[in-house]
Amino acid sequence: MIDPDGVYDPRVVNDRLLLGLKGTMSEYELSLLRQRGIAARDSKARRGEFRFMLPPGFCWNEAGQIELDPDEHVAETIRLVFAKFRELGSARQVFLWLRAASIRMPVVVRNVDINKVIWKAPAYHSVVQILHNPLYAGAYAFGRTGQRTRIADNRARTTNGYRKPLAEWAVLLKDHHPRYITWREYEENQHLLLENAYMKKNCARKSGRGGRALLSGLMRCGRCGRMMRVFYGMGKGNAHRYQCRGDDGHVGAGLCIGIGGVRIDRAVALQCLEAVSDHAIEAAIVAADQKSSASDEMIAAVERDLEAAHYEASLAARRYELVDPAKRHVARELEARWNGALERVTELERRIKDLRATATKRPEVDRELLMRLARDLSAAWNAPSTDMATKQRLIRVLIQEVICELDNTANEAVLLIHWTGGRHTEVRFPRVKTGRYPHDRIPAAVDALRKLADHLPDNEIAISVNRMRCKTGDGGTWTTVRVREMRERLGIPEQAPRQSNDQMICLMKAAERLGICVGSAKSLVLRGVLPAKQIMPGSTWLVPVTALTSEAVRRGVQRVIARRPKFYEDYQYDKVVRLPGL
Repeated sequence: MIDPDGVYDPRVVNDRLLLGLKGTMSEYELSLLRQRGIAARDSKARRGEFRFMLPPGFCWNEAGQIELDPDEHVAETIRLVFAKFRELGSARQVFLWLRAASIRMPVVVRNVDINKVIWKAPAYHSVVQILHNPLYAGAYAFGRTGQRTRIADNRARTTNGYRKPLAEWAVLLKDHHPRYITWREYEENQHLLLENAYMKKNCARKSGRGGRALLSGLMRCGRCGRMMRVFYGMGKGNAHRYQCRGDDGHVGAGLCIGIGGVRIDRAVALQCLEAVSDHAIEAAIVAADQKSSASDEMIAAVERDLEAAHYEASLAARRYELVDPAKRHVARELEARWNGALERVTELERRIKDLRATATKRPEVDRELLMRLARDLSAAWNAPSTDMATKQRLIRVLIQEVICELDNTANEAVLLIHWTGGRHTEVRFPRVKTGRYPHDRIPAAVDALRKLADHLPDNEIAISVNRMRCKTGDGGTWTTVRVREMRERLGIPEQAPRQSNDQMICLMKAAERLGICVGSAKSLVLRGVLPAKQIMPGSTWLVPVTALTSEAVRRGVQRVIARRPKFYEDYQYDKVVRLPGL
């Protein structure tokens, strides 16, 4: 082996030793150079002088400092993204608004030395990257992502690109360069983006996404501290329920607390209306100004695109004029680019004309009507045109969270409202007692037996009197044996067999014959589709067998089966019902 220092023979011990020492020193030197390079880079980053690729809206100047992009079109587009996010409260809504307005977004070509900006159609990830980047808040940030190492197939596998929390960033220098938003606005934006991510941090407050529940994502359990979930009742119209599932990740943990949501929403909404009643007129004036300026923002954004399109058209025209006409393969391409730029100008001019025509036809904001609504907030809140998503956003401006607890002794629901300003309000209201037979309607056991014995068998009588909360002489519940003994003691005959054309069956048996559950059968009874009667309030529903073959019942059962999941598709109605004539 030969190098600039001499000739070595690996068969000689001294030469092998010298080669090993040189190899080890060379490897150490490479590692040392790498460590020194990383240390120099980190030292330069701590001073805020390390240069990297900047997002759209910034550029490096000759002195090595970050400054705003001198292109007004780029800067105004970035400001428009932040303004719309503060207005709409969602990155996806900003993306959809940019798409609807056909506003292009600036994108930086990945090159550190050459800051080239191209314009593309809005992309969702571009909007999210702008909202997450702290550079727009005037902060120099470095080392926001890290790497993780894991063992796979007995080898170390390293992956990069994992986001670190703000406290673990390598460098964070606030007020380092000119900014588009303040640092406080940046933190508020990050907090709002975290609330919009429903699949992260289940115990944190979440933003409103519509639905019928006003406090979705705001209600916290007062016993275990978890966020309460919302369950919607399909057969009860607007009814919904707040339920804390507790530690449902473990089998047998059980539920925590739950309560109906309609009365809770009304109580919290009333508290909010009382809290903002003094500032309602000021809010109405601001709303009127925002309504009038909404269309102006879109027109101004399209006008900036038109100005850039005029420049592109003039540049394409100058390039076409400078080309040699004999070079037809070049002239044709430049002519096509010129025509495309002119078409872009024509399209933008037509859009501006349409937007201005639409803004002219739009009725002006009636300030007097807004003032009247400001004095009567409940009418504006309960108006049919006020959607739930708007109400949820307004509630989240005023309220941080609502803690719910149940006072079983007083049978009351206790709500502790944590306002955004740091104040707290406790609201109590009585809970509705459901599923219990009223005390004033509990009949005597003897009277109930006399009325039910001619219509129901002994087992159904026992079920009915227990549902009516009737007790035996010793305070126990009724069974079939006790009902038969009491009936024989009173001399009440057993239910006589009925004719086949006048047969009555209980609701459970009717549901079995129809192939539906008891709850669906009862809903058909309450809607008047399935004829049924009760001998006494609280007793078993009796359904005539002849009514099961009617066309109205057939259609009602078909609608019930049609609501089943897809795996019930082969479970057809004609295979379930086994009655003649169906």
